[in-house]
Amino acid sequence: MSDIYDKVIELAKRRGFVWPSAELYGSVAGFIDYGPLGAMTKRRIEDIWRHYYIIREGYYEIECPTVGTESIYLASGHVKGFADKMCQCPHCHEYFRADHLAEACGVENGAVLSKEDLEAAITDATCPSCGEPFGQTEVFDFNLMFQTTIGPGSQRKGYLRPETAQGIFTDFSRLSRFYRQKLPFGAVQIGKSYRNEISPRQGMIRLREFTQAEAEIFVNPQEKTHPAFARYADYPVELWAIEQQQQNTEAITRTMRQAVDEGIIANEYIAYYLALTHELLAAIGIDPKRTRFRQHLPDERAHYAIDCWDAEVYSERFGWVEVVGIADRTDYDLKAHAAESGDSMTVFVPFDKARKETRKRIVANMGVLGPKYRGKAAKIAAALEEAMPGPDGAEVVVDGETIFVPGDLYTLHEEEVEVRGAEVMPHVIEPSYGVDRMIYSVLEHAYEEEDVDGEVRKVLRLAPCIAPVQVAVFPLVNKDGLDTIAREITVDLQDAGVLADYDDNGAIGRRYRRQDEIGTPFAVTVDTETKEAGTVTLRDRDSMAQVRVRTDALVQTLVSLTRGRTTFADLTTE
Repeated sequence: MSDIYDKVIELAKRRGFVWPSAELYGSVAGFIDYGPLGAMTKRRIEDIWRHYYIIREGYYEIECPTVGTESIYLASGHVKGFADKMCQCPHCHEYFRADHLAEACGVENGAVLSKEDLEAAITDATCPSCGEPFGQTEVFDFNLMFQTTIGPGSQRKGYLRPETAQGIFTDFSRLSRFYRQKLPFGAVQIGKSYRNEISPRQGMIRLREFTQAEAEIFVNPQEKTHPAFARYADYPVELWAIEQQQQNTEAITRTMRQAVDEGIIANEYIAYYLALTHELLAAIGIDPKRTRFRQHLPDERAHYAIDCWDAEVYSERFGWVEVVGIADRTDYDLKAHAAESGDSMTVFVPFDKARKETRKRIVANMGVLGPKYRGKAAKIAAALEEAMPGPDGAEVVVDGETIFVPGDLYTLHEEEVEVRGAEVMPHVIEPSYGVDRMIYSVLEHAYEEEDVDGEVRKVLRLAPCIAPVQVAVFPLVNKDGLDTIAREITVDLQDAGVLADYDDNGAIGRRYRRQDEIGTPFAVTVDTETKEAGTVTLRDRDSMAQVRVRTDALVQTLVSLTRGRTTFADLTTE
């Protein structure tokens, strides 16, 4: 018996949503092609994401290269630490993720186990490929980045980016100036990322090339109260927090205000984007009843993160699947890039009122400094003016060299200065969306089969806002001018920005079924009454109900329906 995953993927391949990449040459796991309908669905979901984060939140979008120089990923830690623990079957020599094998053996949280513990855990595991026991098998690290070279001669090493975030971090200084040096501000990016997964076996859930939609929001570390928090303060969501996971109990429902006040969620920014994410996922057709937010446990959360939550969606095949990660990453990323690049990565934050402070300023004694340091004396003196004195002297950096200057080579002057603000390295709030996982979740939650007059009707109940084809237009028969009227209606809808599909092939019932399968929410049928009374039949995909609509009001009606301003039920009650 096939489960819903098999049915969804069969429909997706047959109807042009998604299929394996390069099937002609056997295809490779972890790569997919979006067909005509899938590519359109993907664009619609991305545009809804843009509506939330760009139009409503006001974070502008940037676009960075998918290839980055090695220095970027040395700073970010990906070169050293972006790895999964891998093992190889000693019999068939197939590679597997060791934590997945351990979890299949009943071991919890395999991803946080050491290599030694994983080796012990998989001793009794059987190979998913050949069925033989692993026995004593070595577990080792495998870096997930795709490596390349930049330019001829292989002199510069580069990597395909494993996430879109690093481009935003490396652009921080320019973005800060763009936003007039005023916190909070943010930037977003939608684009391809690449991870050389060890054994991707979950279709659209685990890909080697995938699309991310990420926002990096830079906030004052001392002010993590979201300015628009009232919008979601009373918004309830299901939270599977640390306490519920440790006690193995069900998720709890809390409003965002309650969750922050009770200390479940670290701050208003995290809570705000949990609620926004819940609303966004529901808007694109993911079932809210099959959505929850899971808090990262202390031993799985990155050491630099204050708080981290995953939006998880339930799949009949895969169980709870992470589709969005929302984290408070503190200043880890900016601090890492500041150390590697030499850029300050700070923003000047003015005080509400200027302050008077007493500061010690170092004044070099050039009479003794000059003979000691000769040609470097002037640069050392200038550097000393910005240095902090220690008990025995001060350290300065000149031409890349760290120099310790003894205290007897300078004098300290105390002076009162007016301080108008401080240089602040922002903290980063990061909502990160896996677009491909969102699309699969939408397809699975939208797929239904039902018996209609003794036949199985397969239908994708896609939200009108993401349906690839929004309206189908049919002439009842291909004569008497009905086809001409239907084509004119199709053009009028297209001119209004509605993607309309003209179809005159086959019986009307068969045409309805074709459109139901690809998720087209509305169908217009032109019949003899159209010529006589100036009306058409408008059919609703989900209820299969029909109403007559005047031809001259049809475009306005369908624009309103496809944009969610009205529902089909509103038409039946008029």
